[in-house]
This record gives sequence, C-alpha cells and structure tokens, in this order.
Amino acid sequence: MYEQAQSKRIVTKIDANPLLQKRNAENGVLRVAAYCRVSTDSEDQIESYNAQVAHYTEAIMKNPKWRFVKIYADEGITGTLAKKREQFIKMIRDCEKGKIDLILTKSFSRFARNTVDSLRYVRKLKALGIGVFFEEQNLNSLTADSEMFVGLYSVMAQAESENISANVRWGLQQRMRAGTFAFRYNILGYRKGEDGEPEIVPEEAEIVLKIYNLYLSGYSVKQIKEYLEQNNIPTKKGKSQWGFNVISNILTNERYCGDMLLQKTFTENCITKKVKKNRGEMAKYFIANNHVPIVSSEMFKKVQREMARRRGKRQTSDKGITSLGKYSGKFSLSELLVCGECGSPYKRVTWVKNGVSRKVWRCLSRVEHGKKFCTQPRLWTKPNCTLQFAED
Repeated sequence: MYEQAQSKRIVTKIDANPLLQKRNAENGVLRVAAYCRVSTDSEDQIESYNAQVAHYTEAIMKNPKWRFVKIYADEGITGTLAKKREQFIKMIRDCEKGKIDLILTKSFSRFARNTVDSLRYVRKLKALGIGVFFEEQNLNSLTADSEMFVGLYSVMAQAESENISANVRWGLQQRMRAGTFAFRYNILGYRKGEDGEPEIVPEEAEIVLKIYNLYLSGYSVKQIKEYLEQNNIPTKKGKSQWGFNVISNILTNERYCGDMLLQKTFTENCITKKVKKNRGEMAKYFIANNHVPIVSSEMFKKVQREMARRRGKRQTSDKGITSLGKYSGKFSLSELLVCGECGSPYKRVTWVKNGVSRKVWRCLSRVEHGKKFCTQPRLWTKPNCTLQFAED
C-alpha cells in the first residue's frame, strides 16, 4: 500500500566517554595520586609534611600497577574547611577531568576534619569510580562495606579537631586570666623590645598622637584621612592610602593608653571558623597598666566621650529623615556657633546681595522657617578673622 523509500544506511561512530569507562580493571594500570596536609607551620609539622610527600612518591613509583600522577599537598592549612585548601580542590577537579583513578592519603584527619566535607567528597569520588585509600585505617572507599566506616572515621576526625580547638581556647583563656597573654604588634606605634616587652616606636607614636589631637580639635575621621594622605604620612604597612576603619581603630584601641582588653572577639566554632564580636557571650579580661602608653588615659577618655557625643548628635534640621543628626567638622566654626535667640546651630551658606556672593553663617531655624521664627541676622568673617553681624 505504501511505497517504501529506499535510502543508503549511514553509520556514525560516537566515541566512548573516557570518564565512564571502567577505571579499575584488574589488569589495568591505575593512575595514582596522593594527598598530604599539615595544619601548622611548626618545624615538626613541616618535617612530617616532607616525610609524607617522600613516602607516597616512593610508594607509587615502586608499584608496577600504578602510574604516578601527582602529589597534592597543602602546607599549614586547616582541614576543617575544604574550600580553603587549594591543592585539595585542584585534586578534586583533576578527578572530575578523568586524570586520576586512585587517591592515597594517610588518614581521615588528613583528608578532612569536617564530617560533611569528608562524606561529600568520598561519595562524589566514588560516583566517578575513584577510590580513596586511607592508609592508617587500611580502608578503600570503593569497597562495598566502606560507607559505614567512612562515616564513623569522619565523625572521629571532626571530634578530634573540636577537642584540639577546645584545648587551645582553654589555654588562651588561662593566659588571659593570668595576665600573660602575648601583646600583638599589629598596631601603629609599637614593636617588640629586646626584653620581650612592647616598646614605643617614636616616629609612629607621633602619628598616633597627631591623630588624637586632630580629632579632639574638631576634625572628622574623613578630614584626618585627608590630612594624613596630603602630608604623605604612611600607614603601619608603609601605604600612602589610609582607611577609615584604620583611623577609627586607632582612636578606639585601649592599647594606646597602656591597657589591654582581651577576648573582644571569639571564633564561633572550629568548623566554620567565623569570628564574632564578643557582646557578652564570653568573658572579657581587662589588664590595666600593661605596657608603656602613647596617649594619656585622660586623652583617650576624652576621645571616647567625643566619639559618643558625635554618634548621639540629634537632628537639628526639620528636613532630616531620622532623629539623628550628622557631625560636621568641615569648617573652623562648624558645631561652635549657636543662635542666642532660638538655640539653633548656625550653618555656613552662600549669601548673594547686589550680585555679590559671600560666605556667611546663618541660624538654621531662620534659613528653614524665615524671620517669623528667628530674627537673628547673618554673621560673616572679616579679613582679620573676627565675626561681624551683616545687615539683611
């Protein structure tokens, strides 16, 4: 009934995906890599790190059924977060590209100290047909009964990390209680002296004092930043650009008046390593007269009071959105002139009369509401720097 069309058959070959081919053939040569890690830069740990690298290089090269790929090694890196280990992540990517068939590592604690990361990556590699051999536990992740043991050893590795972290924290807190916590030389003005105690760096101390004096004379943090940069005054690291936070930290750091407040921040846990500001969750330790001060206690307290005053400044303009005002140190008379009639602050504005413009100071209430609210006239600065009322 239907006329059958005759056409020549065409056969097209679709190449196999090498990633999906069986990797672990009994007679095949396995491409083997090793992963090594040490958590600190101490001399003992570095020796351990070098020993691991040498051991696995020799072991892979000596096995006739193995072909050496690479040693992936992270030095001085914690194992609680995989994303911070560059070589580990590079190894996983090479596995995804089909470059590795088997990974050798010393133990679960070297592979990962985070239970979630350990299970996640072992399962991911298993799905790709890649095994991880943990030498200390004599366990291959590709064996049928390995899942339970992988979970068990991963939990033990994380528990070990948590225990180490708790011991370190306890040791630090004991030193804080005893007042023997080490001084951190990460601030401008101090260095470690020959006796091991904090020593003032004279040229840096002058910068610190200048910042305090400028602030108390009415300068804002922004103006202090501009002053330092315009006068080519370098930061602690020798940079020409100053950050607002750097200046604010100098003005609020109690170490400049010879005291130390310890545990202002704390690490939430050893897994996320998130640093949080201590708002009362943990005890703080205050050490008075710990070292030689750069600024006096009185000057430091004056700066803290002035900072609090500026932060708590109330709104003076009816046009403001919130109830808080904004401190201004832009001009020499800013924040100093107050109207004797209505109590409002004076504001610097441009006054134009008969085509001539002049910078004058005016009562803010009069600027916004006119003479019906305040009748005080304008003030302008004469060439001899005295103030004079101007005719309206």
